[in-house]
Amino acid sequence: MPLQYQSCTFRYGRRSRPVLDRLDLAFSPGHTVLLGPNGAGKSTLLSLGASASISHAGRIQYGELDPANRKHTRAYRSKVSWLPQRPGFLPGLTCREHVAYVGWLKGMRERDAWNAATEAIERVGLTEKINSRVKTLSGGQQQRIAIAQALVHDAELLLLDEPTVGLDPHQRRRFLDLLISLRGKVHVIVSTHDIGDLDEAFDEVVVLESGKPRFRGTVEEFAGHAAPDCAPGRRLEAAYASLLEAAE
Repeated sequence: MPLQYQSCTFRYGRRSRPVLDRLDLAFSPGHTVLLGPNGAGKSTLLSLGASASISHAGRIQYGELDPANRKHTRAYRSKVSWLPQRPGFLPGLTCREHVAYVGWLKGMRERDAWNAATEAIERVGLTEKINSRVKTLSGGQQQRIAIAQALVHDAELLLLDEPTVGLDPHQRRRFLDLLISLRGKVHVIVSTHDIGDLDEAFDEVVVLESGKPRFRGTVEEFAGHAAPDCAPGRRLEAAYASLLEAAE
């Protein structure tokens, strides 16, 4: 199991209601899509998994590594890559410089990071922009550079929070093809509201609602929650709606 949450509790203020309350969840190997309404706790879950946030109680593990243990922090972050929902960029850097810088932060040697940045940018289809400053790119292009940053250091686990935001249909198709190409090589957990192509790119579905897992299973098991009379092309959407309605 690549990533485990054991009795995890997290809140954003001392007196605020917990976003996650004694959460127990173990993700399966492979590709998992994380679904849920706004405010369900998806971004918090991924932030904790990336060690960008620290739980107030409980434990998180990737294999034998615990990000709360300072002795494990460096190794953990080299194996786990995170694309936040709102990635930030350093002003003035080119695409290649920015992606290489993230690789260096993850522990790569400078020359290795520089070379790996070229390949990562090529994988997201932006080779023609490699020497352009990030601030000159469109929103969709910046999102693709953010995806390249997550790929640059060959992590074992990718945590991607709304990675298709700002992408047009062609760019989204390329992203899905990229995920498919990573099968068997990298574990992936993707938080998204786009559920039309789950059966192509993912093995497992987790539905989070109010900080609690409401469903966990294969894509086919997920689709089985759709009403029998729903339109053939709307099974996944119908299944998602049915699960949320049952949770109310």
